[in-house]
Amino acid sequence: MAGQVLLATGGYDHSIRFWEAPTGLCYKTLQHPDAQVNQLQITSDRNFIAAAGNPSLRLYDIGSGQQSPIRTYDGHTNNVTAVGFQRESKWMFTASEDGTLKLWDLRAAGCQREYESGSPINSVALHPNQTEIISGDREGQIRMWDLRENACSAEVVPDSNKSIQSVSIARDASLLAAANVSGSVFVWRCVHAV
Repeated sequence: MAGQVLLATGGYDHSIRFWEAPTGLCYKTLQHPDAQVNQLQITSDRNFIAAAGNPSLRLYDIGSGQQSPIRTYDGHTNNVTAVGFQRESKWMFTASEDGTLKLWDLRAAGCQREYESGSPINSVALHPNQTEIISGDREGQIRMWDLRENACSAEVVPDSNKSIQSVSIARDASLLAAANVSGSVFVWRCVHAV
C-alpha cells in the first residue's frame, strides 16, 4: 500500500469501500453497522480509517483482514458530521449535530475533552499548529477553539445566520476559508502563519 493512492468512500448504504484509483475497481468493502457513513478520515500513517455515523464513530484497521471496527467511540447524541486526526494520530476530534466538539485520545478510552458550540456543527479543521480547531455551525458561526486554553478564543459570523457548510485552513496557516449554505465563500488572511 505504500506509495499507492488510498481512495475510500462511504455512504447511506452502511458500507465503506476501498478503490483502486487507476482502474476504479472496488477491492475491499467493510460494513458500517447501524448507521450511514457521514464522513471518512484516514490517519496520516494510513493504518486506520475513522467512519462518522449516527451517533457513533468507528475506527477500522485498514491493513488487517478484519471486517469489524477495532474500536467504537460513543458520546455524541446525534449525527457525527466531522472527524479528523492530530498529525501523529495520537488523538482525534469529532463534531456533531448535537452541537459538541470532542477530543479523543486513541491510546485511552472515552472522550478527553468536550466543547459546546450551542448549534449543530457541520465542519471542523485542525490548525497546522495542532493546538487550535476551527468549527463552522448551522447558525453561521465560525469559532476558533484554543486547546491550550481549553476555550473558544475567537468567533465570527460572516453572513448573518446562514449555515457554514465547510471550513478549511491552508497548510501554512496563511489563509482560512469558509463556505456557507448560500454558496458564498469567505477567505481570511491569518495573522500568525506557521
